[in-house]
Parts: sequence; structure tokens; C-alpha cells
Amino acid sequence: MTSRRSFLKKAAITSAGIGLVPAFSTTLAGCAPSDRINIGLIGCNGMGFSNLSAFLQNPEVECIALCDIDKEVLNRRASDVEKIRGKRPENLYSDWRRVIDNQDINLVIVGTPDHWHCLQMVAACEAGKDVYCEKPIARTIEECNIMVKAAKKHKSIVQVGQWQRSDPHWLDAVDFIRSGKLGKIRLVRVYSYQGWNTSIPVLPDEPVPEGVDYDMWLGPAPSRAFNRNRFHFTFRWFWDYAGGLMTDWGVHLLDFALFGMDVTTPKSVMAMGGKYGYPDDACETPDSLQVIYEFDGFNVMWDHAIGIDDGGYGKNAVLGFVGENGTLVVDRSGWEVIPEVVNNEKRMEAVPWKAGNNTGLNNHVKNHLECIAKRDPDTNASPDIAAHICKFSAVGNIAFRTGKKLIWDGTRFTNDDEANSYLVPSYREPWKLPQV
Repeated sequence: MTSRRSFLKKAAITSAGIGLVPAFSTTLAGCAPSDRINIGLIGCNGMGFSNLSAFLQNPEVECIALCDIDKEVLNRRASDVEKIRGKRPENLYSDWRRVIDNQDINLVIVGTPDHWHCLQMVAACEAGKDVYCEKPIARTIEECNIMVKAAKKHKSIVQVGQWQRSDPHWLDAVDFIRSGKLGKIRLVRVYSYQGWNTSIPVLPDEPVPEGVDYDMWLGPAPSRAFNRNRFHFTFRWFWDYAGGLMTDWGVHLLDFALFGMDVTTPKSVMAMGGKYGYPDDACETPDSLQVIYEFDGFNVMWDHAIGIDDGGYGKNAVLGFVGENGTLVVDRSGWEVIPEVVNNEKRMEAVPWKAGNNTGLNNHVKNHLECIAKRDPDTNASPDIAAHICKFSAVGNIAFRTGKKLIWDGTRFTNDDEANSYLVPSYREPWKLPQV
């Protein structure tokens, strides 16, 4: 962690002015061919392209392929790459397997919906490519296990998009938590209140839009008629493809609950929630959810809601480490310590707000490129790190869906067969769960 911190703080200094970097007039001027990294992006619409844009800030990188099942998105993103680098990618694909088969590609960015991550990352690893995989690493627990095995077996350098692991102020907060100054920590409160998201209305099914390969979009997920609610950004509110806010924001925020407390596996988990705010909308996942994870000597509490912005501490996506002496509050903008005051006596000195510098994603990409250069699999968000937090979020959803208090041993539930039925996905033919 110390060596990583040194790298991250250096990266933060060099990337502080990254928004001022002009488009490259030639894509890889000054880079020897052996130093070049040719990228293929699968899934171009949202975070996939944000990730690619961060990679393209580095002169050793070139994007030679884009892949998307929506032609409008594909062509628009090809133009966007041209604006950044002055050159359109050489290859535009609708079938992601052509990215894997392209031997000129060294690094694959997986920016597709969650239900595709396992197949695409494993295929890239098998083809000898390195991978940047958007979070959460997978949709189910068995997929997590398979992806970890694949990266290790094929010696691929994999970074998962939990970029807060590369944001210096988050790591500074963890150092303070582990210093013991807060005293005994009894509870970690984790809130994700997303007021900008006011759910989605029920819409009728409709014909597949022109230029969209919807069967390929579904892939291993169950066959469904086309519905705009299940497509592009709002896929995350349907169990076939994702896990709602619990996995969308949970893998970011809960990750630091576990990292700060230096734990991975809870003893038990229980959840309560539902569609309280929008009972008649189109979402399957709950708009309100509270999950309690039990550890030895403390609990982690997850609390999420859509359509409401004020979570804990007057913030909307935040953690509070509640200690005997004070509470450390941290979010994407910075951190502080609020002293505990008992009988008019402060138990510790306050730590004033320490603002972050918003360099997490750029640092995350730099860390990945550095690890690729050294062939070091210990990236800041390696498959091992990403898998344990993805599992942690998934068991919260499983507790909600079963309505039971579950005992989790890190591999399976020891007290409920119904809960174990959620561990392994069923893939639609002809897609098969990878074997590693």
C-alpha cells in the first residue's frame, strides 16, 4: 500500500492538468512499436467510452477497434475518437468476438452491461490480452470465481473499474481509519441516495430499432421482447442484467467499508426494502433498501434510495466510520472527522474537510498501464479485490430476494438452499458459462 500511495500521489501531480491536454496530431508520436498498446473497446455508450477516453490521455495508447451492437452509438463514438486523436479507429465491429480475434489488439476494455462481463473478460484472457473491465466485475458469484481463475491462469493484467482505489484522498482516509485514532469502530454506515434518478415509467414493448442487434445485446440473458427500459443505461434496474443500486454504487462504496476495516467476509446478512417510492414503475430492483452485514465486533449498514438526495451526513453517496472517539466521513469529494462529544467533552480533535482532487479514473488507468509494462498482476483493483466486493454486494441482494437472514461462509450460504440457487447463472443457448 505504501508503494502504491507513492505512485498515486505522483500520478495525481502529473495528471492534475489532464483536461488541458490537446488532441494528439499524430496518435503515437515518439512511442516505439514495442511500447504501444492497441485497445479494442467493447460497449461504447457509457462508462466504456469514459474509460477509453482516460486511456487516450496516454500517448502510448491507440484505439484501433470499437464494438457496439447499436450502429448509431458505434458511429458516434468513432467520431468522438477522431476528435480526441485526429484519427478514426480502423475497425468498427458489431460482434464482440471480432475484437477478441483481432491479433493486433493488446488490451480490451469491457464496457458492456454486467451480464456480459464474464464471457468477454474470460475470452480476452484466453486470447492472451490484458483487460480493463467495468464494475461490477460480474453479475453472479460463480462468474466472479471464474473470472479470477481466468486472469491468473492466462497471466492477464486486469484492472476493474473501481477507480476510487486509485484516488488519493480515499486512501488517506483509510490510513486514518486504520490509525486507531477513531477508537473502537462499532458501525460503518454506507449511503447511496440518488435524487437525480426518479425511476422509469412502464413502457410497451416495441420493434427493435434499426441498426440494433438486440439478440446480441441479450446474449446469455433470457430472451425478451425489446423494451427501451431494458436497454442502454436503465438495464441496471432489471435482475436479468444487473443488481440495481446495490451493485451499481455498492461495489464502489461498500468496497471502502471493507477496505477501511480490513475485512472481506461477513458472518451473516439480512435485508429489508422494496419499491416504496415508485411502486408502479418499471424497475424490478428495489428503490429503497437497507442491508445489515454482521462482522465480529461491528456491523456494516447499507442504505440506498432513488429519487431522494439526502443520505447520511447531508450527502448523497457517503460512508461514515462510527468510532468511540469520532466519525470519519468520506465521499468522492473528500473526507473529514467529526469528534464525538459526550458530557460536553470532545473525545478527539476534529479533522477539517480535506478535499480530493478528482483524479481517480486517470490514476486508475495510469496504474493499469504501469502494471502492464511490468507484467505485474497486482493492479489497484485486481480481479481478487473486485470479486470479493462484488460478492459482498450480491449477497445483500440475495438476502433481499429471499427475505431471510443468511449465513455466508465466503463460498456459499450454510443455512438456505434457496439462497444458493442464486450463486450460479443460467445462460441462454448457445452461450455457455465459461470453464476455466
